[in-house]
Amino acid sequence: MLKKILLVVAAALVAFVGFVFTRPDTYEVSRSALVAAPAEVAYAQVADFHHWKAWSPWEKLDPAMKTTHSGTPGAVGSSYAWTGNKDVGSGKMTLLEARPGERVRIQLEFIEPFAAVSDTTFRFQPEGAGTRVQWSMVGQSGFVTKAMGVFMNMDAMIGKDFEKGLAQLDAASRAEAARLATAPKP
Repeated sequence: MLKKILLVVAAALVAFVGFVFTRPDTYEVSRSALVAAPAEVAYAQVADFHHWKAWSPWEKLDPAMKTTHSGTPGAVGSSYAWTGNKDVGSGKMTLLEARPGERVRIQLEFIEPFAAVSDTTFRFQPEGAGTRVQWSMVGQSGFVTKAMGVFMNMDAMIGKDFEKGLAQLDAASRAEAARLATAPKP
């Protein structure tokens, strides 16, 4: 009887591993929202990592999070690193591409709770009186990520954070646009 149970468990494990190997090698999460501010204003909130504190959905998860910035703000090569609690882990973002008012591309490196590298892109497209902002993340799915994906949907998990972040980006961009509109002209 014990042999039969072990054979069934072994067969189920082999079937599960086989199924995991059939899962896609990459994942993509993407959301967009209309931001009620000019593209240049929304772009500046994303390209300069110093502004992320105002809108990033992860910043408020650990008020004691330690952050460091390096490089010229908003310039290719600038980076932002963080170390925090279990909710935010640790990692680093590096600006790979910066096309003012159009596109920002970032290499996102997670160190904890698990190592992973993703390519993150923000696109800015004028729409009406505002800007359509699309936030996308693409990454490789190793065996562990594929196995987790059987039980957890990456799009559903991260997509909610993107939606929250885009709503907060809208608020931060509107506030900045209002500040710029009332600032004294040189």
